[in-house]
Amino acid sequence: MSKNKKNIEYIKEKIPLPDENAESNLSFIQKLMFLLILLILFYIIYKQGEITTLGHCFYYIITILYLIICTHKLILVIAGSLKKSEIKITDIEISSTKNWPMYTILLPVYKETAIFSQLYQAIENLDYPREKIEVLLLVEEDDDEFKQLLVGQKLPEWWKVIFIPDFKPKTKGKALNYGLLKASGKYLVIYDAEDIPEKNQLKKSAIAFEQMPDTVVCLQSKLNYYNPYQNILTKWFTAEYSSWFDLYLPGIDAIKAPMPLGGTSNHFRTEKLLELKGWDPFNVTEDCDLGIRIFKSRYSTRVLDTTTWEEANSVLANWLKQRSRWVKGYIQTYFVNMRRPVNFIKNTGIINFFHFNIIVGGNFFVLCFNPIAWLMIIVWFLTPDKFLMPDRFLLVSTLVLLAGNLFFVLINVWGVLKRKWYKLVFISLLSPAYWFLMSMGAWKGFFQYLRNPHFWEKTEHALFKNYYSQNS
Repeated sequence: MSKNKKNIEYIKEKIPLPDENAESNLSFIQKLMFLLILLILFYIIYKQGEITTLGHCFYYIITILYLIICTHKLILVIAGSLKKSEIKITDIEISSTKNWPMYTILLPVYKETAIFSQLYQAIENLDYPREKIEVLLLVEEDDDEFKQLLVGQKLPEWWKVIFIPDFKPKTKGKALNYGLLKASGKYLVIYDAEDIPEKNQLKKSAIAFEQMPDTVVCLQSKLNYYNPYQNILTKWFTAEYSSWFDLYLPGIDAIKAPMPLGGTSNHFRTEKLLELKGWDPFNVTEDCDLGIRIFKSRYSTRVLDTTTWEEANSVLANWLKQRSRWVKGYIQTYFVNMRRPVNFIKNTGIINFFHFNIIVGGNFFVLCFNPIAWLMIIVWFLTPDKFLMPDRFLLVSTLVLLAGNLFFVLINVWGVLKRKWYKLVFISLLSPAYWFLMSMGAWKGFFQYLRNPHFWEKTEHALFKNYYSQNS
């Protein structure tokens, strides 16, 4: 037995493993479907100037899909804004609550010595009874630098260090599962190394859980950035997050569709999380996968009106690593859940199956399709007589692309206005240039999915100076 197979067997023995997971890539049927699509593309290219009925159908299906995905996102944003479905907990509710449940905080860290002092302060600043907090610091066994940091660090008694065995897959999901098995809190939350949650976030979550039925097993906090003005990349990134967490996810909440979780500040009922077998250690966007499994298990996720502040990635190469990993995880989640589409429909219904395909599948489809479509249109304008595709199709595609991009620009502007980032309105109007970068990350993630699906590209933090030193 190979070393990697032994590691996988060890995972299956020691930690929970979801029944549907990303250990393997595409199923046999999915590979056949990919082959069929490739054959259609080769056939269209082979026919060159002869525009066949098959070619026409293929072009228009792709265009219609793009329009549906863009329109769907706009509808969700409108639904979330009109319904205002986020759970709001008032200061009066917080002050009148006396008995607080036990809360576990999971802190997965890997090579985060530069930002640990900020993380430590953020957690210690939380307004929650210390006797009711359990902080589990999840440290990778091979992270010698961080282990050395801990030697000189005296942690409070409510902090516990858990060392994660050094074997592949080396993912955040694997580390979180080790923490889950040690958790003793009634509720549990994950914070990343650069996170600064609002001080009363745990109290808001605890009260919200007590008010919600047991079928609500996860509360997703909103995420935003504390360094929005650092450079043009952080400005675009902040606009994106503002639209995603303040408009898009509340829209999903409003229509009760499958919700892909954000990677941090997810609050859970620990008992239900154990029932769901935690996170998929083979999925590099374990949050998206867990959100869909929650829904398929007939539980639900709600958006909690509280914010965790993070560091927006300010270096392009680092940002591309992060983006490609996110997209790769969405691809993993999509194909894992599409192995048995009939079962998905039986569990969730045809409407929610449609939502899943648009929310998860459509996310990476649009990013991958965007640059190809624009390139085709540019070439057509420059050499209309030599281009192989029908003029009518390219005229329609141009209109659809313009409409789709207009939708996304409006959503970004709407997001920054809702967050009162008024200085970001102008840069949001230039977000199509940012989407080109997102497409680069998407294609990188797609190729990596085919070659090395379980590889976790580490994102560097502390590229912005310590938040507390900047705001003291």
